[in-house]
Amino acid sequence: MTLCIISGQYVLNFFTISCQLYCIPNILPKFLYTGKGVFEKSRIIRKLGGKMFGTTTIGIDLGTANILVYSKTKGIILNEPSVVALNRETNEVLAIGHEAKEMIGKTPANIIAVRPMQDGVIADFDLTSGLLNAIMRRIGSKSGNNIRKPNVVVCTPTGATSVEQRAIQDAVRSTGAKNVTLIEEPVAAAIGADLPVDEPIANVIVDIGGGTSEIAIISYGGVVSSTSIRTGGDHMDEEIIQYIRKNYNVLIGEATAERIKMELGYAPITHETITSDVRGRDLLTGLPKTIQVESTEIQRALTETLNRILEAIRHTLEQCPPELSGDIVDRGIILSGGGSLLHGFQDWLKQEIDVPVHMAPSPLESVAIGTGRSLQTIESLGKKVK
Repeated sequence: MTLCIISGQYVLNFFTISCQLYCIPNILPKFLYTGKGVFEKSRIIRKLGGKMFGTTTIGIDLGTANILVYSKTKGIILNEPSVVALNRETNEVLAIGHEAKEMIGKTPANIIAVRPMQDGVIADFDLTSGLLNAIMRRIGSKSGNNIRKPNVVVCTPTGATSVEQRAIQDAVRSTGAKNVTLIEEPVAAAIGADLPVDEPIANVIVDIGGGTSEIAIISYGGVVSSTSIRTGGDHMDEEIIQYIRKNYNVLIGEATAERIKMELGYAPITHETITSDVRGRDLLTGLPKTIQVESTEIQRALTETLNRILEAIRHTLEQCPPELSGDIVDRGIILSGGGSLLHGFQDWLKQEIDVPVHMAPSPLESVAIGTGRSLQTIESLGKKVK
């Protein structure tokens, strides 16, 4: 566990109030080495407590597909697609969220609808900042008051580099946030799934988001083993687009691919074949065309992506200490994220890894809920040392 200094403020890496700080204070080492000296644990918590409490506090799940905002008093207060529509000529943001998503592939040349987040990290800093600022204004208008200088906890993929983490912090700070704290996505997902992450037992979380899949084994407040791959629901959509193009010479858009995935997408299990009409543009004639696609075809199209996720899960489990392996056999793993809702995925995974597989109570909101609950835990620790 390390401590870094950003803009003159102490920011803890990993949770960024990570494993030990999430746990009860007696688990914390008496002293923490920062690279420049030694600080007593109570001083560290006081520093954070003095900066983080007494003002508006929110948690943000800044996902590739969706942004969710959690308030410790109201729960989930916003859930919007991570999409921005803007004018190419003026760089003016025209729409965000659901309204912008409806524009994807349907706008004139001077207007584009894009996702500023890719693979769980920022692909376009300016657009992400604009999206976050618009989100803050929308939250303020919904609640009837402006959110000024909030304390924010935001999620990042386990595999994010220090540069990518700093970009996320800076983008959130551009909204006027007073303090920005990072928490790794699988930790937040585990907390949001009601797992006892601060107990000395193995808690395995598999979070399949739009841009990344995060797998982690958490015990006694810390990550024992983890794997992060930049493969998720968006990659499944792309596999469907390429399959339809290659086999039918028909081009479909992102929204159509997502609909096909939700209707016809299956993990590699036996199922009753279903069909659906798919509309797109014939690449040979340039004219609109309707084709019929079977679920078994989409199942084949998704096999490569699903196998990559399976390999990441196996790799993580192989790194588990022997003493915790028995817990996994008894307790199994927990699924969260929209990608885990693919038809048959839970049953297929159970067959492949031969341990129980359970779905989180709110798989689409687990990360955001866990972020909010981490805020409450941090606050309680801060109050204890005042």
